[in-house]
Order: sequence, then structure tokens, then C-alpha cells
Amino acid sequence: MKPLLYSVALSLLLLQLLSPAFAQSTKLYARADSLFAEWNKPGSPGAAVGVVHQGKLIYAKGFGESDVETGAKNGPETIFHVASVSKQFTAYAIVLLAQQGKLSLDDDIHKHIPEVPDFGKTITIRHLIHHTSGLRDQWNLLSMAGWRLDDVITKEHAFNLIKRQKELNFEPGSAFAYCNTGYTILAEIVSRVGNKPFTEWMEQEVFKPLGMKNTLFYDNQEQIVKGRAYSFHKSQEKAGAFEKSILSYGNVGATSLFTTVNDLLFWIKNFRTSQIGGPAVMKQMLERGRLTKGDTLPYAFGLAHGTYKGLPYYGHNGADAGFRSSITYFPKEGYGFIVLSNQAEFSPEKKAFELAGIYMASLFKGEQNVAKKSPAKPVNENYKFDSTLFRNYAGAYELAEVPGFILNFRKEGERYFTQATGQPQAEIFPSSDTTFFLKVVEASVVFHKPKEGQVKKITLRQNGEHPANRVQPKQDSDIKKEDFAGQYYSPELETIYTISLKESKLKLIHVHHGEVDLNVVNKDRLNAPWWFVQNIDIVRGKSGEVTGLRMTNGRVVNLWFKKLAPNFAAD
Repeated sequence: MKPLLYSVALSLLLLQLLSPAFAQSTKLYARADSLFAEWNKPGSPGAAVGVVHQGKLIYAKGFGESDVETGAKNGPETIFHVASVSKQFTAYAIVLLAQQGKLSLDDDIHKHIPEVPDFGKTITIRHLIHHTSGLRDQWNLLSMAGWRLDDVITKEHAFNLIKRQKELNFEPGSAFAYCNTGYTILAEIVSRVGNKPFTEWMEQEVFKPLGMKNTLFYDNQEQIVKGRAYSFHKSQEKAGAFEKSILSYGNVGATSLFTTVNDLLFWIKNFRTSQIGGPAVMKQMLERGRLTKGDTLPYAFGLAHGTYKGLPYYGHNGADAGFRSSITYFPKEGYGFIVLSNQAEFSPEKKAFELAGIYMASLFKGEQNVAKKSPAKPVNENYKFDSTLFRNYAGAYELAEVPGFILNFRKEGERYFTQATGQPQAEIFPSSDTTFFLKVVEASVVFHKPKEGQVKKITLRQNGEHPANRVQPKQDSDIKKEDFAGQYYSPELETIYTISLKESKLKLIHVHHGEVDLNVVNKDRLNAPWWFVQNIDIVRGKSGEVTGLRMTNGRVVNLWFKKLAPNFAAD
């Protein structure tokens, strides 16, 4: 009888010792669950979430559905397309090959990919890694050429444009511009140097050794992958409903990694253990890029360095179609946060940091003092706004700190939009009679209403408060809008844009994209609201006649379009 009593006593003692830790874990689980409660319901896409600590998955859960059509649930085992989170894997492959002596990070890319045009400037593998090559981004080019990003886009399609590039955005190494083209080329370098398809090389050299059994690079848009999630976005027509966000990519390197929360545990664990390649590989992965003028970049090898509440981390986010993803790792503390979503409106990085706030609260500098402050008021995303108020808000406002930087606000149907100088337009949402917030970035705008008449001042809240004053669009009296009208051809894209004058308004027209209004900035610049066509600079001949255009967006600079003769297609 004594042994039985001894065992019971020992069990009770262990329960007493473990119960505080168990209670603490249960409390953390509940708080983590609450972050995703709004997605944890039938008929809604959602997320799969993981928290890693010292190489162990201490929290893993799914919320919402991986396929709204079938009702399949999200879970830690659900396979997600993780978009640009893929880049760190491609970079890792390059570093492994460099360690094996099969290539050098300072190789001219033409040594491995001779079909890339010779721009008269050396572009190295390192330039591709750090987004300092000057190459134009493949998605922006495809869109400018008339493609939709939900079209089938293969490696061959991307390389057809890469081979036709005529100019660089900038001198290699002189600037940073995020460029998916570079990572598509890197994957092809891995394939050619490794003497096998990139997908096979990654499976044999990285995924299989790490034990990532449900991870693959997806290079065939027709391939069936059991247990995968599909992506969705909120319907603009029916409140509470969702629609498909179609993704048909057949290209890899910059994107198209399929993986799970359970598998990403092994990847984050490799950050600590350097199981593949050893410590030298991980050290190289974390080396930041450097511009030729000496500036150090936060971007390393498919990983971006950052600081959150005083603690350094590294990681990467991703967004394609309705997929959103984030991996965030705090190396000194050994915490990693994985958030994978299949809803376009989801903000995975924000949720990753909120998870960090739960699991790392005692580690953040000054967190105790922060906790004493009153919590920020939550944003009311369902505020019923009186649309007639916006009549006095619409217009252009110039930032006081940055003369020439204009924020334009307009209403289209029942939706509200803003567009900043040189940036694509973004939808804004009312949270009160005077405040609108953005979902694409952490920002809001406050309109300061006078007793009557138009609003004259606003405040942009984004990393601080930035005042702006209403300005009237400048129209030079000598501008002849009819001079801009005509058809313009890009030899690089083999596509044509038309500018027409209709009822005193200039329109930009493309056969696939339709038409939009153009804003006349001055006699030598037009502005368009498409994300892939923003600033249009006018090129003139010796007599002042318009001979062509230079189109620019965030990742394509000064793409040349020649003005065609009015009767060029007459025959």
C-alpha cells in the first residue's frame, strides 16, 4: 500500500509544481486565440498561426477556413502559398552553393544567365540578393504590358520580359528598389549551377534534410497539392461575403513557396542550429546590403532586420492574391512568430507583433511602463459615415514638411480613396466623422472641419503626426491638352497606350486595362491612378513637340514610350 500512497503523493506534488506554469500557458493560449477570434467562424477565410520558442512550437492553431467553397478548416498542417517569404529560401540556396565553391556572390550574373541583356554595367549575384541591381520588377512590367496578376504567369513569361529590358532603373549598387525579377533570376542560377530543376534541388538539399515534409516550391500552376489553402478577399458588393482571389503563378524564386506552420518550425529552428550549412551560412544570410556610397541597408539575404520595442528581430512578409504571410524571429530571445493567412485584408505582420506582445511582454524594454498607460482606442471599422460630409474633404493637400508632396482625396461610388505623389491610390475607410484609416499601411488621416465650408487642413498620422494644407491643382495657362493626345508604343513591352482628350479631360487608355482620368501636374508631367502607371513625364523635341513619354511606378523608372504617327496603322 505504501508504494501506491507514495505515487499519489508524488503526483499531487508534481501537479502543485506544474499547475502555475499550466495556468500561465492556458492564459497565454486564450489571449492568443482572442487575436484571431473574428476569423474563427464558418464561411470565413482566416489564418494558421505558430509561436516558436527555443526551437519548440509552443502555440499552433488554425482559424477560419482554408477553402470557403468546401468549408475545409485552417490548421497548423494547412499548406499556404507564402509569397515573398519564399525569398529567404532562395537566398539560402545561393549561400549554400557559394559555400560549396560552386559560385561567388560577386559573380557577374552573365556568367550564369547570359541571356540577361548587357546594360554596360556589372550586375552581381549580391546585387540581386539585396535588391540593388537596378533591374525592373517583373510584376510591374507585366502589368504595364497589359497582364493581370491573376493570369497564368510562368518562368518563361517572366524571362521573356527580362530578356527585352532596354534600360536599368539605376546604376547597380547605387540604390535599393525591391525587385522580384532578381529572385526569379536567382532561382534559375540555383537550377543551372546545381544541375537540376530548382524545385528538386530545394527538396533534396533543404526541405528533406530539415524534415519539412509538406513544403515545396510550386512551379506548375496545374499541379494538385492536397491540403492546400485557397485565397479570398471581401466582396465589395455584398457585406460579409467573400470572393476568390485567383492565383495562377507557375514561377518560383521570388514567390511560390508552399508550406505549413508545422514545417516552418524546422526552418526557424535552423536559424538557431544552422543544421544545414553550419553557422557560416546563417552569418552570411544576416549580412546587410551596402550601397556603393556606403549606406547600409536593413535588407539582408531575403531577410529584413528591424527592431520592435527595443529588441532586434529579422524576418519577411509576403502578399500575393489573397495570401498574406509573415515570419518574425527574435534571435536573442529565441522567439519566432508565424502568421499565414488566406484573406487579402489580413495584416500578418501586425498580428505577429501582437503575438510577440503576449509571449514576450516581460522581455520588452519599458513594457511595464507602457502597460500603465491608457490603451489606444480601437478603430471603429463599421462606422456609419454621412457621405455628404466628404464634399468638403475632397481635394489636394500638401505636406507642410515636404513641399510638393501632395495627398489627393476623392470619392468613387460609395468608396473613398487617397493617392500620394508618386504612389498608387489606396482605399480609405471612415472611423469617425473626421477620421479615415488605411488598411494597406498603419496610417490614418484627420480632416479638421471648420464651422462651414471646405476643410483647409488635415493631419496625416503615420509614424508621427504630419500636418498638410489644402492646395489648388496648378494648371499652367499655356498647357495645351490636345498636344498630349496620341498613341505611344513601348519597344520593351511591345504594348501601346493611348492618351485622348474627351470633354476637356485627358484619358489614359489601354486595350486590356480600360481607361482612367489623367491629372495634369504641369506641362511636362501627367499623373495616373493605376498602381502600375503613376507618373508620366513628357519628352519633347527641339521645337517643343511631344515625341514620347517616360512612365514610372514604384519599381519601374522612366520606361520609354515613343509617340506614333497619327496614321501609323492606316494600312
